[in-house]
Amino acid sequence: MPKRSAGILLYRRTETGLELLLVHPGGPFWAKKDLGAWSIPKGEYSEGEDALAAATREFEEETGVRPQGNFLPLGEVVQPGRKIVTAFALEGDLDPATLKSNTFEMEWPPKSGRKASFPEVDRAQWFSPADARQKILKGQSEFITRLLNELSK
Repeated sequence: MPKRSAGILLYRRTETGLELLLVHPGGPFWAKKDLGAWSIPKGEYSEGEDALAAATREFEEETGVRPQGNFLPLGEVVQPGRKIVTAFALEGDLDPATLKSNTFEMEWPPKSGRKASFPEVDRAQWFSPADARQKILKGQSEFITRLLNELSK
């Protein structure tokens, strides 16, 4: 059974145009990766759990902000690793400087026997849709297309 994740693509309208909020994963594996490494704030949820409830919880865990408003369903995509991601769009604002992510522990350095703690998300940033397409994980870029299609209606 493939793993499932749910997340929220936060967007805002500015004087210069539409901007999308993406987050960069924390930890040593992602530290030097940029293009194709960013994501919508998201996380795994279990079978039977409501996807929007999971997306809201995960957004808060990764950013420190509880999202509220009118959520726009963006459907599902299957990422290259076969994980199924369900996303919702939400118009809103968030100051990346206030980011407060939960943490995870892993053995670091590898085979050292020592545990280190890392933030799940080490930074957030607003991007134009064109820049977001370059930054986001390949499997999630479809959410940008779907959001832009919805907003153009």
